[in-house]
Amino acid sequence: MEADKIKESIKRAAQDLFRKFGYHKTSVNEIAKRAKIAKATIYKYFESKEAILHVLLMDYIKASVDDLVNTNIPEMDEEAQLNNLIMKTCRLSYTVCNEFIGWDFIRESTNSQDFLKNLSNELEDLLVMSFTQLAGIRKHETYQQRIRFLIKCSKSIVFSFAFTSVSDSDVRKNFVSFQKEILPYLVKAAILV
Repeated sequence: MEADKIKESIKRAAQDLFRKFGYHKTSVNEIAKRAKIAKATIYKYFESKEAILHVLLMDYIKASVDDLVNTNIPEMDEEAQLNNLIMKTCRLSYTVCNEFIGWDFIRESTNSQDFLKNLSNELEDLLVMSFTQLAGIRKHETYQQRIRFLIKCSKSIVFSFAFTSVSDSDVRKNFVSFQKEILPYLVKAAILV
């Protein structure tokens, strides 16, 4: 039981520091100091700072995806459900990058971009599984492929404007534009049989 407490302490300390200072500006020494443990103890539970970030993000994403899928309004038709879930997912992806990693680091670091790509692929798999398990959306293999295509397109568009936006207001404008001008067509294409 002690090991679980230590691991949780490391995760809490890292999460607080990543949110406050960003991933890049937080050191393993600072995490250890905040968790009130030795630096070597961190490496007993996590192989790197990136591994801590990955665990934090996957915990956050899994809880958020479960919440997104399970709090859907049942009266919504399939198109409205997908539209709603994709927008919430896009906001979730942006929040993850904004709060945990920091956009400057993402834009400048090849390692963070590879990490983000792998994380994004895991999110995609989780979403496809969640979407296809929804009560009214259980469909055949072709449907799963179309949902995956919808998620890939949405993900690419959202990350492209997040990477190229100069300010938060630019990001908000791009989200609104994506929601009104692009997403409805992507959803319609995905659900057409």
